[in-house]
Amino acid sequence: MKRTLLSLTVLVATGLVANRTLAQAPASLTKAQSAVLAGLEQKTTQYGTIAKQIWDWAEVGYQEHKSSALLQEELKKAGFTVQAGVAGIPTAFVATYGSGKPVIGILAEYDALPGITQDATPERKPLEAKRAGHACGHHLFGTGSVASAIAVKNWLQQSGKGGTIRLYGTPAEEGGSGKVYMVREGLFSDTDVVLHWHPADRNGADPSSSLANITGKFRFRGISAHASAAPERGRSALDGVESMNYMVNMMREHIPSDTRVHYVITRGGEAPNVVPDFAEVYYYARHKNRAIVQDVWKRIIKAAEGAALGTETKMEYEIIGGVYNLLPVESLAQLMHKNLSLVGGVTYNEEETRFAEKISESFGASFGSIRKPGEAARISPFSTNDPLSGGSTDVGDVSWAVPTVGLSAATWVPGTAAHSWQAVAAGGTSIGVKGMMVAAKTLTLTAMDLFSNPALVQKARTDWEAARGQNFRYEALLGDRKPALDYRK
Repeated sequence: MKRTLLSLTVLVATGLVANRTLAQAPASLTKAQSAVLAGLEQKTTQYGTIAKQIWDWAEVGYQEHKSSALLQEELKKAGFTVQAGVAGIPTAFVATYGSGKPVIGILAEYDALPGITQDATPERKPLEAKRAGHACGHHLFGTGSVASAIAVKNWLQQSGKGGTIRLYGTPAEEGGSGKVYMVREGLFSDTDVVLHWHPADRNGADPSSSLANITGKFRFRGISAHASAAPERGRSALDGVESMNYMVNMMREHIPSDTRVHYVITRGGEAPNVVPDFAEVYYYARHKNRAIVQDVWKRIIKAAEGAALGTETKMEYEIIGGVYNLLPVESLAQLMHKNLSLVGGVTYNEEETRFAEKISESFGASFGSIRKPGEAARISPFSTNDPLSGGSTDVGDVSWAVPTVGLSAATWVPGTAAHSWQAVAAGGTSIGVKGMMVAAKTLTLTAMDLFSNPALVQKARTDWEAARGQNFRYEALLGDRKPALDYRK
């Protein structure tokens, strides 16, 4: 099938991989840094092909068998030792090169989202043969992180510097809380600093936080009967779900206004003339304060219990996931921002500009008038005004276990919302690959700084310990449950 923008060989040959070619590189880059960035740039086609393959597979959480295997194979070929199936998760892995301190980790995600598909075109074009799509860009996340880990490994090898680079393959970020089990298993216990990134419609490296959350499925069981001939003999499980939802929606008035509660009915019955004896609803509760999340979740459970009592059904619930808010470390964010500024953002060629302008028309006037395609080349100014993401991530738990820092890179057209068909579309084109390589380069420069300057690692540890507090004790919000390997089935 023809792809309008994935002419990666041409991109490399013409030097349009990012908004700075090596000839335009800022003078502050050292010879070693320039050489490492050149090595990454030369592999743009290779990594773009890997990302596109994962984009095509679009495997959902805990089912990313092919995507995980592909990334593991790439790391093995580069000389990493790979431990697969860690923390009781078949698609999780840890790849390691080197020995001794410092130990610098890089996170890689690769799960897709169910229920959203799209071709790599600027017009809405669902792919009917698929049930999922990379609407959050994790195909780029995983591939870009692997690219960075390999680049750092090559630099360590060539420079003779000591230390360990470690790539964490982390599945099921979308609601499955894969990293939580890896934290709980102690896989980050000897790691000094963890780096990560995320696809976005802008480039930035602020010390931002996120929302803690708890997620779970509530299952109601009733008694089936003919809905018309013998309704009195039935007890509707769907009535239980709808009664629960009604009470939770009334509860919204009496919880902190910045709390987020949302749900979908995943099972509601099979036929209108049969009283459903089973129904299920899938809930998320979020807040920046995890104590408030825990309190709200208890109230949601009470609503479910009341619904079961009132409808004479039985209810059981399963906590699927639960994640902490991100704990930012300002000194690490400043370091990441410095390197992102050195790398620069994403500049579109003519074909990509046409794509961006066309897809921007689908955003509506409010977004189209605010964000312009050219903003992908811009680096957002560094800000410490407690920026807060509206989303949640299991990177949060990692950040409470080890000093952690991340960035966002413009893999999507400015104005694109995450979890949208527009994000899927751009992520399947050279626009997505360009943003991915910006992230890979920035992660690599940041890791090089940490390996070269032990004072940066110590400063990060000191700042992190102060932010976390002396009496902190980690307890996973999902308790001691085993990984929910079937939550997407």
